[in-house]
Amino acid sequence: MRAGPVRVGVRFPGVHIDPTAIVDADVEIGEDSKIWHFSHILAATRLGRKVVVGQNVMIGPNVRVGNGVKIQNNVSVYAGVTLEDGVFCGPSCVFTNVLEPRAEIERKNEFRETLVKRGATIGANATILCGRVIGRYAFIAAGAVVTKDVPDFAMVAGVPARQVGWVSKHGRRLGPSLVCRDTGERYRLTPHGILEEAS
Repeated sequence: MRAGPVRVGVRFPGVHIDPTAIVDADVEIGEDSKIWHFSHILAATRLGRKVVVGQNVMIGPNVRVGNGVKIQNNVSVYAGVTLEDGVFCGPSCVFTNVLEPRAEIERKNEFRETLVKRGATIGANATILCGRVIGRYAFIAAGAVVTKDVPDFAMVAGVPARQVGWVSKHGRRLGPSLVCRDTGERYRLTPHGILEEAS
């Protein structure tokens, strides 16, 4: 039988956990992470180092969150969602876990996995339908509804979300030259329409 939720008597080295937060048994939290007010980390969840979890966030059970992830207020990260290193989840963004939910029908066996790859940004109030892959350093605009996979470095917006451009690793929209205005890093389009870093 699993131990019940543990309030902040649990000590994780170098981790700040607000007294109002709940951390279930069998949770791992990396150093320099912060868990803020009224958040709940469910069983068998693994948070990396330097993760910031805002207020009223629920993560888990069985969720993997990479290093340096920032999850803003009022976000639920359900079982089946994986956030790689450096992902940003804006306030009140939404992950779904089934495509056709009904209150009267149990569909836990229909959960679909969602992967958000390294460095991606999900804007405030965006919705990510389950079973999708958000590519590396992609940028999901606020309020977008993602119904398809999003390529690496793509910027998408709207309902349903459509690609409106490309962004650099720094999150800057790229012009025709495909050069980041902050860093000077250059990108190129492959013959298959995939953006990649130029060597």
